[in-house]
Amino acid sequence: MRRTWLALAACLALVLAGGGTAAASVAAPAGDGPPGFWWGSDSWPIPVTGSAPYSMPRLGGAYGGYIGMTGNWEYWLCSGGAEHFLAYSKTNAAQAHTNFVTYHKGVGVGAYWFMGGPGVDPHYNGSTSEASAWGAQQAARALADIANGKLFDYKVVWMDIELPGDTPAPDNGWNSVYTSSCSGVVKQSYVPTSLDRADFNGFANYIAAHSAYKVGVYSSAGVWASIFGTGTDSLIPHTYEWTYEPETTSYAGAFPYGWCLAHGAGPCAQFFGGQTSASPYALMWQWSGGGGATNGIGGFNGDLDTIDSTRQG
Repeated sequence: MRRTWLALAACLALVLAGGGTAAASVAAPAGDGPPGFWWGSDSWPIPVTGSAPYSMPRLGGAYGGYIGMTGNWEYWLCSGGAEHFLAYSKTNAAQAHTNFVTYHKGVGVGAYWFMGGPGVDPHYNGSTSEASAWGAQQAARALADIANGKLFDYKVVWMDIELPGDTPAPDNGWNSVYTSSCSGVVKQSYVPTSLDRADFNGFANYIAAHSAYKVGVYSSAGVWASIFGTGTDSLIPHTYEWTYEPETTSYAGAFPYGWCLAHGAGPCAQFFGGQTSASPYALMWQWSGGGGATNGIGGFNGDLDTIDSTRQG
């Protein structure tokens, strides 16, 4: 999530084959904290080695969870493009699942859906009803993907709402309307926030109506405001959140304690949609590895997350 996908995908096989080296000779912490907080990872593989119970690489403490891409609007609808992949590690998923089920450590395995905005809806017509239907269609596909043999312990279905900057839709259809889902050709450089919110609501409402799972969203304060504005359409006081700002490439030297980097000294996690880290719906923070900013995990890059297991109920 939120990374230079092409560079990462191209380097990944070489990275895993080479094994990588530590990014810095800084003493590793004893583990995550305070109690109830876990460190984990998402998307592409990181080298969790040794035997169970598994430990967080380079940082110590238990490997506390793995969140993988269960589906992707572009992978679903298009035949190619920079986003045509599923960022999922069966190995990391199995390790997080073992820690959770056998050793009662962490939250296990979760899932996210790489979300398409109204502008890549194959049936876009400018109405909130169609935008809502498009969100519901994506939710139905996400639930089907989860049910198709993937491990799933952490019962939050995450919407990944971001502006990836890649083809075929650099904004994933949140701020522009395309001539077709996969064309890459913009026909309208504006999407009302009401349509964006209808898409979001359609996904959330479908998950709530057709499963026992909770709904969450991955984004950042800046991206969220650029899509949903700062008015009523932007407010999500009762939706679980996973943020990715701020971040650090110095995972060994500036690892967080709780919601703040530099061992708790700050800067601290910034949530969005009217929420702060004090909210009971603030669950996760991707604090290193996003945006293609390499941190050296696995020799190239790894997405590292903080998870507050005390809040999700």
